[in-house]
Amino acid sequence: MKSSYTIPLAIVLGGIIVAIAVYASMPKRPSTSALTLIRPVGASDHILGNPAAPVQIVEYSDFDCTYCKSFDSTMRQIIANEGVDGKVAWVYREFPLTEIHPSALKHAEAAECAAQVAGNDAFWKFTNELFTHQPADSTQYGAYAKTIGLSGDAFASCFANASSTLDARIMADRQNALDIGAQGTPFSVILVTGKPPVVMAGGYSYAAVKALVDTALAK
Repeated sequence: MKSSYTIPLAIVLGGIIVAIAVYASMPKRPSTSALTLIRPVGASDHILGNPAAPVQIVEYSDFDCTYCKSFDSTMRQIIANEGVDGKVAWVYREFPLTEIHPSALKHAEAAECAAQVAGNDAFWKFTNELFTHQPADSTQYGAYAKTIGLSGDAFASCFANASSTLDARIMADRQNALDIGAQGTPFSVILVTGKPPVVMAGGYSYAAVKALVDTALAK
């Protein structure tokens, strides 16, 4: 009689163990207190759209992340449509996952050099080149720079002498991502004055981001 319960009990226990293992492996959403650590958007940030927009989407991204590539396209569409009236801005922050993407830091340095040489617009054009050619080839940085109209010599000089200042900026972005609980890329936070931050962990679709933006803009 006792043995008749053994197999069903084992199945139930096995299911519980699997459920616990699956739950433990799931990414944990950042706590509310952790999200308060997000660095305020400032003049030094890379911003596409109106810097004074009431809705700011801060993305922490890695140029070798395939999900980041698709999300980059999504966000460009969001800014072209929902950001056209100046109510939505996109803030890009570096989050190179150097543990799994050996070239991620170099890509980030190249993008920062584009910004240093020719400003914010050049940064966004260069990031587009990096994602378009993913996985980007570091020997082609000069060609990418030429494609977007950058001075080859100025860009080459910046990259060849990538300063501790550039790396400090990149690592500050990365550390901020870790501080607020990001466990992968893309990791984004929608910021609206007077409302709690909304987390997007992963490469959300255009429809999903638009719905969240519409909610954020609702009074």
